[in-house]
Amino acid sequence: MEFSILSDIGAKRETNQDYAFTFINRAGYRLFLLADGMGGHKAGNIASKLTVEDLGKFWEESFFDETTSIETIEVWLRNQIRNENENISSLGKLEEYKGMGTTIEAVAVHGKNLITAHVGDSRTYLLREGKLSQITTDHSLVQELLSAGQITAEEADTHPNKNIITRSLGQTAEVTADINTLDIQEGDYILMNSDGLTNMLSDDEIFEIISSDQTIEEKTQTLIDRANEQGGKDNITVVLVHFDGPVQSQPETPDDNGEVNL
Repeated sequence: MEFSILSDIGAKRETNQDYAFTFINRAGYRLFLLADGMGGHKAGNIASKLTVEDLGKFWEESFFDETTSIETIEVWLRNQIRNENENISSLGKLEEYKGMGTTIEAVAVHGKNLITAHVGDSRTYLLREGKLSQITTDHSLVQELLSAGQITAEEADTHPNKNIITRSLGQTAEVTADINTLDIQEGDYILMNSDGLTNMLSDDEIFEIISSDQTIEEKTQTLIDRANEQGGKDNITVVLVHFDGPVQSQPETPDDNGEVNL
């Protein structure tokens, strides 16, 4: 497994409210996290960074081992995201953080499986055998209209309410993450991104870049650059993971220097 994480302020924004990072726990299971914050002043920055750091800290301190089941990790993700929503919601009652919130994308690598968790309109994609598929479904007003058949896909791309999301961390009501589990195959790419990427690039353009002969770091940079070239209207964050060899059932193990062998 190889991966690259990159975030950019974009061409129009004054601050970057996206945040992404990766964590590994005691059992060697890796967790990728991406959050797109929202709120006035610096509230969005705080919501996204706090969410990623909180979930990452709890992941690192978890007592998972090689016997931990997929179902256990699914429950863990669902519970921790629900708890983090309550935390962000409580902070959002303070005047300086009023209205703060964030999306969250999580991908846990568990042997030969991936467990994804999703809240908001950031996205997770799978590129496999020449096909790019969106794993997540946007929690947005436009997606609800599209699913109900009230607008077309073409109308959704330019809808004036495109940025209205219907589920995020920071709400007063309980928030439930969408959980999905899939197997890993050699050659798979997983893409996690904030909407600053997909609002600028089509799925075909994203597929072309990820399928190119560039290194994974170059592909990540090209995605960012291309989104900025086409307007860069929002912060752009990309997490790209490539399973470039035979998929191993055992988790990652730190070497003698504390570094992780991928």
